[in-house]
Amino acid sequence: MKTYTAVIEICADTGLYVGHVPGFPGAHSQAETLDELRGNLEEVLSMLTEEGEPKLETQFIGTQTITVH
Repeated sequence: MKTYTAVIEICADTGLYVGHVPGFPGAHSQAETLDELRGNLEEVLSMLTEEGEPKLETQFIGTQTITVH
């Protein structure tokens, strides 16, 4: 079992939740609810890892809040 971190945003144009796993090409999806998005991402990750664990291009570290004056 492997755990991945997904970045979740909401699209201003569609109102849909959009998620992707940083550094993992093809690991992205969208949905109307967070529960649906989680299920979609689990399905995508399951399909992408059928051939074995991919080498991630980057590693998620965290977020920062930036203030601009």
